[in-house]
Amino acid sequence: MAAPIAALPAPNPWAHRTGKLELGSPIVMGILNTTPDSFSDGGRFIDPERALDRALELVSEGAGIIDVGGESTRPGADFVNEQEELDRVVPVVRLLRSRVHLPISIDTRRSSVARACIDEGADIVNDVSALSDPLMATVVAEADAGLVLMHMQGEPRSMQVNPIYGDVVREVVHALDRKRDLAMEAGIGRENIALDPGIGFGKTAEHNLALIAGLDTLVEIGQPVLLGASRKGFLGKLIGGVPPEERATATAAACVAGLMKGARIFRVHDVRVVREALQVAEAIHSISRVSS
Repeated sequence: MAAPIAALPAPNPWAHRTGKLELGSPIVMGILNTTPDSFSDGGRFIDPERALDRALELVSEGAGIIDVGGESTRPGADFVNEQEELDRVVPVVRLLRSRVHLPISIDTRRSSVARACIDEGADIVNDVSALSDPLMATVVAEADAGLVLMHMQGEPRSMQVNPIYGDVVREVVHALDRKRDLAMEAGIGRENIALDPGIGFGKTAEHNLALIAGLDTLVEIGQPVLLGASRKGFLGKLIGGVPPEERATATAAACVAGLMKGARIFRVHDVRVVREALQVAEAIHSISRVSS
């Protein structure tokens, strides 16, 4: 078993046990799925000890946040009941909190799961349904936790059947702007909220590309933007149909494109590859800003 590891000196968007965003350099959010059926790494980290080992690996690669999820939201994913999700994530969050000195995010649509994980030390709620649970905002507000609001058209089992938009960028931006306002009305601080356009969640490949190209429009709302394009199917199609585990380079390219459009948080499986790509891109971008 690896020894406890301290936080790396990279900037953190959400300091441990506070939800307030303090963004400087880009932040990489490492994905830790405790599910048997996630599209890329399903079944690998169900056991809490194996999940801990993976979390420590993500930290060593430069992750600034660990995002724990117990429900697969891949297209066509089966429904997971509340108790099963709790059984998957609560022991993992408890163990990670004792060994990982970084912000921990819980990826869930359920307020009950969010509350249980916050009680075990989670700092952020990554809500792919953007407050579809009417109690979620209250749970987040009472804990002063961080909150990611993600756009999704439909629900995981059917979202990719026939997603239709008139203007995907305008519609996603409008929907997230409204959800941000609802969160604030519920008592969640504006400084606690990040927005995610929901790449691959009820979007075609063309919609995904348009959203990344149009991220600067979402940035104009005034909230930090999270980009979650890691290993997604549209990337595989672009580079010849390769399987998810061979999409690290394509993921890094999408993240760099997102960075240039203003995204600041990047949720990925391949932390080291993406972190290094972002470091180089950010250094070049910083020079260009100074010289312009």
